[in-house]
Amino acid sequence: MYDIDKIYIDGQFVTPRATETADLHNPSTEEKIGTVRLGGVEDAREAVAAAKRAFPSFSRTTKRERIDMLKRLNVTVAARVSDLTEAMALEYGAPQTFTRFAIPHAASSFLTMANVLEDYDFERQMGRARVVMRPSGVAAAITPWNSNISFITSKLATAIAAGSTIVIKPSEMSALQTQILTDCLHEAGLPNGVFNIVNGFGNVVGAELSKHPDIAKLTFTGSTAVGREILRNAADTFKRVTLELGGKGPNIILDDADLDVTIPAVLRMGFVNSGQACIAGTRILAPKHRLEEVLARLKQEIEAFKVGSPDDPDAVIGPMVSQKQYDRVQSYIELGTREGADLLTGGLGRPAGLDRGWFTKPTIFANVDNQMRIAREEIFGPVLSVIAYSDDDEAVLIANDTSYGLQSYLHGTDAARMQELADRLDSGRVVINGAPHEPLAPFGGFKHSGIGREYGVFGLEAFLEPKAIIA
Repeated sequence: MYDIDKIYIDGQFVTPRATETADLHNPSTEEKIGTVRLGGVEDAREAVAAAKRAFPSFSRTTKRERIDMLKRLNVTVAARVSDLTEAMALEYGAPQTFTRFAIPHAASSFLTMANVLEDYDFERQMGRARVVMRPSGVAAAITPWNSNISFITSKLATAIAAGSTIVIKPSEMSALQTQILTDCLHEAGLPNGVFNIVNGFGNVVGAELSKHPDIAKLTFTGSTAVGREILRNAADTFKRVTLELGGKGPNIILDDADLDVTIPAVLRMGFVNSGQACIAGTRILAPKHRLEEVLARLKQEIEAFKVGSPDDPDAVIGPMVSQKQYDRVQSYIELGTREGADLLTGGLGRPAGLDRGWFTKPTIFANVDNQMRIAREEIFGPVLSVIAYSDDDEAVLIANDTSYGLQSYLHGTDAARMQELADRLDSGRVVINGAPHEPLAPFGGFKHSGIGREYGVFGLEAFLEPKAIIA
């Protein structure tokens, strides 16, 4: 049984002043595996004060000094990939297909940003003006549970590259992962106060960070509803805000697609991270004249997508993170049937052979209208909707008919045609034929999927302010 009773402030592991605790569970078994003592408002304020004290000297560090720090962080995190993987499997239930990418990617976030920093010029001449890019101030990051380690490392790496100090509030449901990661970060030996990590509820610690007058920059990844509240809280103090929020990505199968290649890719994009991903391509758009063929192939191929716990190397879909999330997904499956969609495969309850754990059957609905709630609302689980279209124009129309705009997918064989269609999609990213992740490309969304961009130069400049000196 794990007892996590420390937070990290000013270079030290300290006991929170607040006394409230939360239980930690193994979603594969539903068993309690420990408790975490949560920080409160006073703890958040102490963390902000530490970051504020550290900011003046840290913001004046050289680019070379910060590159060295990022490389040290990469080494200390990479050294414990196996421990971090084990923690993510236990506390989150992520299958090996996900952890094999997510954990090394988290460690590499520091190297990626170090490489960005190598080539970045903080001073440039604009006419008679010398323009200096300077850190906007003390930053705060609020991160979710669905890829806890990666979100912390990517936001921390960007803040350090910019010369900002930071306070991080991770999800309280990921406290075991956070504890091991914090041990790694501490080993890198950064100056005290550069980063601070406070476990706590979003409506307590998160709310304090989003309102605190000494926080100049706030970056949040999570739901659209919470992002909206954070934006309101941040308005009074004119915080610079980056929000990476929800998604309802279109997964467009073009009429020239090779289904032998496309169908497995469509399902991978739809069920990524067990469906608990804002980037999941949960609306499958299929050409009407190939609809029956597509449906048959989806039903056939989904049998290869095994549901199971992280100790099963063949499992590609794990459990939902909590009872609450399991119940939410189940309610949407029930809703889809009530709305008149046809259940192609899956349905209510656990998959056969799994009598415990928050496992959901991978579910696909056919005969879905884009106005149905299952096609418009983010479910955050392994539930996909198939929507038919007649031609490219209608596919684009359906794809863009959503309040979201985070990540879209195109599958076909005509590269020029897909590039043209990609330009027409209202989406922060468009992935063609399942292309691999590009860490230098900007990440963020249109419409209700967020504000601003992360990763690469775009992410770095979101932590900077241009200052013009004219002589």
